[in-house]
Amino acid sequence: MNFLSFIEQKRDGGELSPEVIGELIVAYSGNTIPDYQMAAFLMAVNLQGMSGNETRALTLAMRDSGEVLQFPKDDRLIVDKHSTGGVGDKVSLVLAPLLACLGYRVPMVSGRGLGITGGTLDKLESISGFSTHLSAERLVAQVQSIGVAMGGQTSEIAPADQRLYALRDVTGTVPSIPLITASILSKKLAEGLDALVMDVKYGRAAFMRERDEARALAETIVALAAECGVQCRALLSDMDTPLGRTVGNWLEVKESVACLEGNGPADLEEITIACVDNLPGGDADKAREELASGRAREKFNELLVAQGADIKAFESKLNKDVTAPVTSELRADQDGYVHRCDARIIGELVRDLGGGRQKMDDLIQSEVGIDHIVKPGEPVEKSAVLARVHAVSDSDAKIALRRLAEAFEISADLPTSDGLITEVVS
Repeated sequence: MNFLSFIEQKRDGGELSPEVIGELIVAYSGNTIPDYQMAAFLMAVNLQGMSGNETRALTLAMRDSGEVLQFPKDDRLIVDKHSTGGVGDKVSLVLAPLLACLGYRVPMVSGRGLGITGGTLDKLESISGFSTHLSAERLVAQVQSIGVAMGGQTSEIAPADQRLYALRDVTGTVPSIPLITASILSKKLAEGLDALVMDVKYGRAAFMRERDEARALAETIVALAAECGVQCRALLSDMDTPLGRTVGNWLEVKESVACLEGNGPADLEEITIACVDNLPGGDADKAREELASGRAREKFNELLVAQGADIKAFESKLNKDVTAPVTSELRADQDGYVHRCDARIIGELVRDLGGGRQKMDDLIQSEVGIDHIVKPGEPVEKSAVLARVHAVSDSDAKIALRRLAEAFEISADLPTSDGLITEVVS
């Protein structure tokens, strides 16, 4: 195949046939197309876009690069959730066990961090012993047994997306509606889902900066999912401010556990409950009851044991206030209300502390991050803690504090807000 001609065709705004797109994915999966050429193709798509037919062909080719999970017949619906990525977004860690408690089957195939957004797999791998590498057979068996499994793409499940996902992260080709759509739905269609709920972010720290862009992405995903036989709804939610009060892999696990025990931050619980409510048969009141009862936390522990986690080590680590070598506090320089807590600045900061990747082979520092974050609309007094930095060295912490101060703005006036979830696309 003359791949160069297809790069040039897409660069110049041409439309590729479904057959060509299918051949490209097969060739790349078979290592006959090098990363540098695929990176050029991704950039051409990022700049020129794709038609609906091209996006559908790309999605299905990526799905068909591996297996489509086959589940036994069962009264329980097979469902999942996906977020387009946000700073502090740990909803999946709370929602997956909660849905299992509510009688759904949840074969959650997740990804790693992209850009400044954290990845579910990176968070889970901050738990000692937890394995995200599940064969298709094991994933199905575990979901049938306990209702939930959380793993990543493998050579069996959407392997083409696994490679493209990592390549997009380091080539500036993340914010593309066709590429985001294909990446998300190739994994989700491979799960054999009945229904999917999306959380499409917009704002300073989202791939889609404007609400109109987020709506366009949501409509594309919802429509294509329906074409493929999957019921789908999409929430549009604000990502100007981090979700919850923590950013960083292990810190977000801790906050997720608090939410599973009914003690999480209000915004994290709000989106989690909204996801339940927008699935077929979803009941927000029952979801709140499960969180308050502690059963969702018990299901999370069951999930951890099933996937190899050391529960004693996990519980011991949860009881520690600090696990990073160095912590430093940012304090308010005046009385007033927090008007701005910039999620983009905080996301970039955590990435640069080692909590995210700038190159494909970067190692994640799971203990670094930011916690105790004060949110817009909350009152503060002079010298009160606005946030706390967790770092691997004193020098990193000092640099981080200077940058973190730029993320906050305090004013005498109470700020206004449109709310966290602004729209539902169905």
